[in-house]
Amino acid sequence: MSESQKPGGTVDHAALRRVREAHPSLRLRATQFRGQTTLVLEPKDLHRVMSFLRDDPACSYCFLSDVAGVDYLGYPGGTPGRFAVLYNLISFDRDDRLFVKAYLDPSVPTGGIEADPALWLDSVTDLWPGAEWNEREVYDMFGIRFRNHPDLRRILTWEDFPAHPLRKDYPLRGRGEREAYRVLDRTSA
Repeated sequence: MSESQKPGGTVDHAALRRVREAHPSLRLRATQFRGQTTLVLEPKDLHRVMSFLRDDPACSYCFLSDVAGVDYLGYPGGTPGRFAVLYNLISFDRDDRLFVKAYLDPSVPTGGIEADPALWLDSVTDLWPGAEWNEREVYDMFGIRFRNHPDLRRILTWEDFPAHPLRKDYPLRGRGEREAYRVLDRTSA
């Protein structure tokens, strides 16, 4: 599948053309960097477009390689939202990769663990079951929750951990979580 940057800054990619044809009313944006194309979607449209990208024979993105969270706090130039969830899709039929990104902006302060109603996305575990642990990691580290996830709970920290440690406003040395635990050495274990 050929990709190129058209004059005027628009991205030319066959999958993007298919999505635009199938969903003309959606607000779609695309970027390209070093030959990799990223489709930027509104959070409410994410699941519908992801389902299309998987099921449409011309797209056939049958493999979800990664799901990652990004915190753009302090990012130079600004972004459409503070957080983003990035999906890495692969079509083996065409040896093609497409990144899909949805931006989210928090509506409450991000220093704690309270559920922010603005930090929700629809889960893609019904499309790609392998997304289950990746979405749990994004939830644990960034506090972004996924609707209809079969088992949304922390995966890397304990259930009562008082924050989401990959948020950029989380202190690098922690907030004293380690000091409350007894140090185990070889003789006490």
